[in-house]
Amino acid sequence: MEYENLILDLRGHVLWITVNRPKKLNALNVVTVGEIDRAIGEAAENSEVWAVCLTGAGDRSFVAGADIEELNTLGPVEAKEFAERGQAVFSGIERMKKPVVAAVNGFALGGGCELAMACHFRIATTAAVFGQPELKLGLIPGYGGTQRLPRLVGRGRAMELLLSGRNVSAEEAEHIGLVNRVCEPDELEGVVGEFLKLILRNGPLAVAHCIEAVNRGLGLPLDEGCAVEATLFGVGASSPEMTEGTAAFLEKRRADFRGGS
Repeated sequence: MEYENLILDLRGHVLWITVNRPKKLNALNVVTVGEIDRAIGEAAENSEVWAVCLTGAGDRSFVAGADIEELNTLGPVEAKEFAERGQAVFSGIERMKKPVVAAVNGFALGGGCELAMACHFRIATTAAVFGQPELKLGLIPGYGGTQRLPRLVGRGRAMELLLSGRNVSAEEAEHIGLVNRVCEPDELEGVVGEFLKLILRNGPLAVAHCIEAVNRGLGLPLDEGCAVEATLFGVGASSPEMTEGTAAFLEKRRADFRGGS
């Protein structure tokens, strides 16, 4: 199926989804958000896709934020629905049972920063810039920024970044825990590949269960989160994946979790 504002490229078993609105610095409009939702849904169902990487077209911007021309036309009711729709799409990325990496190659501001935070990991080039400048527009973040940023960097740092609206470099983002890795721009694809290789050599069911345990447990008291973990641990123990993994360890060989694929 064709996309208006996305480019999809399956490289090995990693689906690269590129937001392609370079004249708008890849800003998110309603069409683009809907296409991201569709692409993530299709990736979730495609057995050839083991992981997803989200990035932006060109060398200036990952996603520069929301499309302000579109945002400027919204009234209160429409704005609430706009936020709820984006939140649902970004939560779908977060709940994806396959690893999702944001390859941040430039501006990740407003909705772009929120999109990156919805991914499981963020790998940024030295040219990346992060920020939530919505308060400068007389608004607050609407795609989960007030909720995910404190969970990633802590309440104090999140409050500072949200209320000041200041931008942070890739290096500072890594220092405060917003970014997992920083690399040079020409190294981005290789770094993403090596990063995912460490994850994809593990059992896909275990990866999915671990993502689910973290996502569900973060919103629960510790004992309830541990109960979620125990349940998923039990489910995993009944799987052929666990049989293969433990047998491979005892036989001192590498586990073949994907049947030689």
